[in-house]
Amino acid sequence: MSPYILGIDLGTTSVKAVLLESGTRVVVASYSMQTSSDIIDSSDIKQDTGRIIDTLNQCIQKLPADKLKHVLRIGLSGQMHGVLFWKARSGKRWSYIHWVFRPIIVYLITWQDQRSNNDFLSTLPKPNSHLSLATGFGCVTIFWFLKHRPTFLEEFTAAGTIQDYVVSMLCGLERCVMTPQNAGSWGYFNTSNNQWNLEIQSHIDPSWHGISAGTPVGAALGDFQCSVYSCMNTSTDAVLNISTSAQLSHAMPLGFTPPSSPQTNSPISYFPYFDSSYLAVAASLNGGNVVAMFVDMLMKWMSELGAEMPKSSIYEKLIGYALTQDTSDLNVLPTILGERHSPLLLGQVTHISPSNLSLGHVTRALCNGIISNLTSMMPAAYLHKVGVTRVVGSGTALACNQVLRQEVERAFSQLIIEYRQNTDSAVGVAMVLCDRL
Repeated sequence: MSPYILGIDLGTTSVKAVLLESGTRVVVASYSMQTSSDIIDSSDIKQDTGRIIDTLNQCIQKLPADKLKHVLRIGLSGQMHGVLFWKARSGKRWSYIHWVFRPIIVYLITWQDQRSNNDFLSTLPKPNSHLSLATGFGCVTIFWFLKHRPTFLEEFTAAGTIQDYVVSMLCGLERCVMTPQNAGSWGYFNTSNNQWNLEIQSHIDPSWHGISAGTPVGAALGDFQCSVYSCMNTSTDAVLNISTSAQLSHAMPLGFTPPSSPQTNSPISYFPYFDSSYLAVAASLNGGNVVAMFVDMLMKWMSELGAEMPKSSIYEKLIGYALTQDTSDLNVLPTILGERHSPLLLGQVTHISPSNLSLGHVTRALCNGIISNLTSMMPAAYLHKVGVTRVVGSGTALACNQVLRQEVERAFSQLIIEYRQNTDSAVGVAMVLCDRL
């Protein structure tokens, strides 16, 4: 039997695991599952770590056991920017199938955390990096705790992203190992100097789901970079990913060096990629999460009016109504979470008239607004200027929403549009380990 690469993505709303046949790079099995882990209060957006790990284990259990025995390497990616605190070695207790948690593990504070406002950010030292600081970044959250709740940090010995934590637990590490992709997303990391570990590989501790002890585990990578890796074939490709958030990116020429200091007002950032290269990225905080919030709002209104409807049915009806409405003169600016380069830019709805208040109009305008906001950050004309000839679409929100795809095709009508299957972070991290180790 051919050896396999196990790719795992720990996303903001779901976990996905794939098995990639190492010789052909074909996905032979995959499984994804919603984590339902959100714990939302007035100051931060956090997630139940135990639920995330439980979801991970359930996903692995759904993969063919006979193939798991022949896993050659394990790669992990996941949501960047966010931070998880733990005490080394105390969070793991092995059983026959998987580890379980003890109370010393704290919840995951996600990249959507809003507690560090502009006033607080202005008090922080300027980073020695080309990447700006923003609320939700790991180091920013740590600084917030140091100022407002310093005793909170005393019981922990390690911090990292959720994917870094899983690597540490799988390998029994006393510390967190972080790649430049995740480190760059935390703030205060100079990607030109690579002050943190660049590529570190450890080995899995006791047998996990039948995977042999000693199986190499790669240091965790960023979900965004892995998603791009899964579908960017040439330097003339741009990758559009719309999942919880949204990103539009293209590869910078080899030898490109990012600016020496943050360009705080620029909507384009430069993320570390592979082989000392960079991606130019328009990273919007407002993607599929905006549609989800619209659906949640409708569900709350309906509940207040004494009506009930499953969330899946609401999604289906909204998309159906919008497909009957080719365009809308209603204008929706969907930036209800602001943007990192413009945190005070909030959502707006304009040009409202009696003729454009139907669900079809509103849903069409919302989807148009998501794409228009992204292309205002990285216009189609800019992509053409830098030599992009094709836009490759990926991400769960784009795959499930035909209206979003229509708006993408409208916005990039002068470029080739291609949608890819089996192109996501879980597949991408498996491909990285297949190609590079």
